[in-house]
Amino acid sequence: DGEVHINELKNGNTEMFWNPTSEVRRQRLKRHIVLFEEQTDFESERLWQHVTSAINKGDQHKATQEKFVLEEDQRNAARERRESGTEWKPLLFQHDAGTNEWRYKYEDLRPWDPLNDIAQFEKDGILQTMERHLSTRMSNHKATCINNQITQHKRSAKDCRRRKTSDQPSNHSQNTESSCSTPESVQELSDDDGKYLGFESLCAQCGKEMNHLKEIHSAVLSLQKAQQDIHR
Repeated sequence: DGEVHINELKNGNTEMFWNPTSEVRRQRLKRHIVLFEEQTDFESERLWQHVTSAINKGDQHKATQEKFVLEEDQRNAARERRESGTEWKPLLFQHDAGTNEWRYKYEDLRPWDPLNDIAQFEKDGILQTMERHLSTRMSNHKATCINNQITQHKRSAKDCRRRKTSDQPSNHSQNTESSCSTPESVQELSDDDGKYLGFESLCAQCGKEMNHLKEIHSAVLSLQKAQQDIHR
């Protein structure tokens, strides 16, 4: 977050190496960490706390000593496991015999889906992706489409009745049935009725702009809920 300079000891010149502008700071991802008192002994922040403290104080000698102590403890622990025949079983990594590398067990290499993926977080060492439920989103979208079609259908029926009435003499206007066959209780249509009226093809007919606005609205609501869950 701060400026980094290169100091030439030979001639005393100072050169700017890195300057985090306000634009750079605005684009930085917010960091969410587990509270220190809730961390286990082997989590990085707790394990390296003395090294970090020395670095922040500018004491490189102390930082080097603390780093040596940590590494020596790890070597001794590995030596004791070998002597006792104890197998070390990592919780979060597994060995890939093909590449002879250690790989994270829960890695997710699929592309980020901005319409379905909300946030990525770590819990108990496992990276997880919070997603919107696609079925719920599609159900809401379909319901909106049906409501729009019902409104349009009722408006067409009303116009049809008005035209029919205007075509008949006044003394027969109350006894003449409309030529439109639209039922009045459109809200009580069953699934089969919806298929008959062509409601299943509504999504293809909806405007792209309306769909985009619905996606944004749904994303904002999901994001707000995700933020509440994260804070909680």
